[in-house]
Amino acid sequence: MSKPKRAALYLRVSTDRQTVENQAKALEAIAAHRGWEIVTTYSDKGISGMKGRKDRPEFDRLLTDAGRGKFDVVMVFALDRIGRSLADLLHTIKHLESCKVDLFIDKQMLDTTTPQGKLLFAVTGAFAEFERDMIVQRVNAGLARAKAKGVTLGRPKIDEKTEQAIRRALAKGDKGKHKLAAEFGVGSGTVARIKAEMEAANA
Repeated sequence: MSKPKRAALYLRVSTDRQTVENQAKALEAIAAHRGWEIVTTYSDKGISGMKGRKDRPEFDRLLTDAGRGKFDVVMVFALDRIGRSLADLLHTIKHLESCKVDLFIDKQMLDTTTPQGKLLFAVTGAFAEFERDMIVQRVNAGLARAKAKGVTLGRPKIDEKTEQAIRRALAKGDKGKHKLAAEFGVGSGTVARIKAEMEAANA
């Protein structure tokens, strides 16, 4: 007789006034029905789903423990409990997959413990990659059209007088690039470029 799957629950609510109890009860009932043993629960309370891993301590602990083989499947109530976006969700799934841990999401009935669930996630990942490629292609096409029309891309160049003043200030060496950028109303990258050009000329 095979051992029951070890399940970990991940619960999250956005405000302290909300409760994770309903999420927990729903997932506990499913685990009991499937014969899975809940071995641990991770709960982030009062934390927005827009926060990343480092700002969700229990989620971070869950992903770390997945790598330590503490459970076989992560159970979540809904997609928005675990991911900020499709790309974010797929990144989490890939991490769990590398740890040989499955993911079960109740509301959307997504389940990588089944062959059908694994196929669905593979297809979803392919569509997400296609979407990213299309966005890149559209951006590049737009830039090419703008360039063909003679549109100057990027930040406008500063006038010669301002550049010479920055060069003189840099030569004195008593102010950093951020202070000079603020003083002359330009970006710190512009100051860094001028400094690099001066250093190259003096090399």
